[in-house]
Amino acid sequence: MTDDSTRAGRAQHAPTGDPVHPEAAAPAGEVRRVEIEYCTQCRWLPRAAWLAQELLTTFEAELTELVLRPGTGGVLVVRVDGEVVWDRRAQGFPEPTAVKRAVRDRVAPGRPWATRSGAGERQPLSCSYAGSVRKSA
Repeated sequence: MTDDSTRAGRAQHAPTGDPVHPEAAAPAGEVRRVEIEYCTQCRWLPRAAWLAQELLTTFEAELTELVLRPGTGGVLVVRVDGEVVWDRRAQGFPEPTAVKRAVRDRVAPGRPWATRSGAGERQPLSCSYAGSVRKSA
């Protein structure tokens, strides 16, 4: 259960953008939508959700929407702004890095592929909300 101060903290939290590549953030008002259509008959929801997580983590500042769309008949298609960037029927099951590159080429073409800084060190968290979460007793 959350109290009012926790809810207020969430309401005030806003994305800070990509501290490494601030130029890659979606311009105000521009929609960058990724859609992952997956086959419910094949039970590919976990695969689609995992791919969605990978894309949202990699492109948190660039994407404004990510949709999981149930389908049938063995479909697994990734679209960016309506354009197919990966189709399982034509290209096989996607490796996350291949899909990330295809998405990057459409939403942040100037962004370098490397997602880590230095010798494999990740950037520090820059979320103001992270420090305000209370541990439950």
